[in-house]
Order: sequence, then structure tokens, then C-alpha cells
Amino acid sequence: MADLKYTVIKSDEQYEEYCKIHKELVFSDNSEEYQDEIELLDLLIKDWDDKNKLGPDLDPVEFVKSLKEDHGLTQTELADIAGVGKSYISEILNYKKRLSKKVIRNIADHFKIQQAALNKHYRLEGERVTGSDEANLSPVYDIQTGNRLNYENNQAESEYVVPAQGELKLVK
Repeated sequence: MADLKYTVIKSDEQYEEYCKIHKELVFSDNSEEYQDEIELLDLLIKDWDDKNKLGPDLDPVEFVKSLKEDHGLTQTELADIAGVGKSYISEILNYKKRLSKKVIRNIADHFKIQQAALNKHYRLEGERVTGSDEANLSPVYDIQTGNRLNYENNQAESEYVVPAQGELKLVK
């Protein structure tokens, strides 16, 4: 039996190699010739991604903060990677602005992560969330401890507010 050109991904090294090959094929001048190979690599890479999540299901801002910290980046360097100004990245990191499509794309490309990890809804500072909206939001983690916050809606008319400290407060 002949050796297969590609197999199911079994290691981080193989994953990185396939991602590199995939990128080269997609951006080659004659990518149409490699369409079947590109589709096969898409399937293998997606299968690996589905089985090997990047870590806890952090909200996108906390994920960006962890990338910044893990790579020893300054806020200015992160802003350059994101393709925006330092003040804009500051507003994102302080839950005052949302990640734009451009910022998501640039950060995902730079750190070689799935855009889906950053393309999740999250609450901005002071944003009110009614009980019916809670199911559609990503989990919220305490900024200081990293622990997941739990909250309960005991009254039908209650709303929750996320202040700058990252803690939920019940308001009537």
C-alpha cells in the first residue's frame, strides 16, 4: 500500500506543518490546481482544532489579555499587531469598545489562532443584560482571579450590569 501524503493529525508539530502547507497552497499563484489538497487539509486542521481547544472558554477580551501577557507584549505592540491605535486597544482591553472584524483578523493571523476564539459576544462596561439575553453571552470570568462568575436571576424584572471591575451587580 502506498504511503498517504496526509494523515490524521496526531501532534502539535504535525498540526503546525499542515497549517504551513495549507497557507502556502492557499496563497500560491495556482491554488486552483491544489483545491482538493486544500480541502483535505481544511478537514484535517478543523478536526484537530475541534479536538484540541485552545484552553478555557474565555471571553475575547480576556483571551487577548492572556495573549499579550504570554508573549510579553506592551500595549503599543499589541496595537501595532491589531492595526489600530494605542487608545483604541486600551478601550478594548477595558471593555469600552468591541473588537472589530479587522482587529479580530489581524490578531488571529498574528497568533495563528481561529478567529472564532475572538469573535464572540461579550459585555461592555456598564452594559445592561436582561435575563433573556444571558443564554446568548459567552461565559464571564473575574478579571482579577480568572474564576468564572456565577449569577442567578431571582426576579423576572431584574437586570445585570458589568461594571469596570468585572463583577456582576444586580440592579432593580
